[in-house]
Amino acid sequence: MNPNLDSFDRAILEILQQDNQTPQRTIGERVNLSAAAVQRRIKRMEQSGVISRNIAVVDPTAVGKPITLFVEVELDSETIRHIDEAKRQFLECPFVQQCYYVTGDVEFILVIVISTMSAYEELTRQLFFNNTNVKKFKTFVAMDRVKVGLTVTI
Repeated sequence: MNPNLDSFDRAILEILQQDNQTPQRTIGERVNLSAAAVQRRIKRMEQSGVISRNIAVVDPTAVGKPITLFVEVELDSETIRHIDEAKRQFLECPFVQQCYYVTGDVEFILVIVISTMSAYEELTRQLFFNNTNVKKFKTFVAMDRVKVGLTVTI
């Protein structure tokens, strides 16, 4: 637990993670602080990096991207240069929603949202088959979105 976060900060974060557009006056009423105190605390947490950004969470299906894929990527060479190049490539790809550099049998796990399997086939050519450092990749197709959480227990 971050020692710089008191019970008020944690309560504010719990509220913001559910709806970051909750008015500061409403947050203040719920945590027993003034709106000005809530504002100062939020600003401090943004400046310190506790709150890394405020975003809108979009349902992929609602915008024509109904397929979610999990892809394990194994590289041929694990030099820092090759790892950094793979990170850059995955970071720049708009279809890669999340990218994790991991330990174990593979180097990366990607979460990809895409419109069709034929679009994914084309993407595999770009990201994997045309990349001489990709040894192999393995794809898992999500059948159902049981839980998609963006909140961190505080």
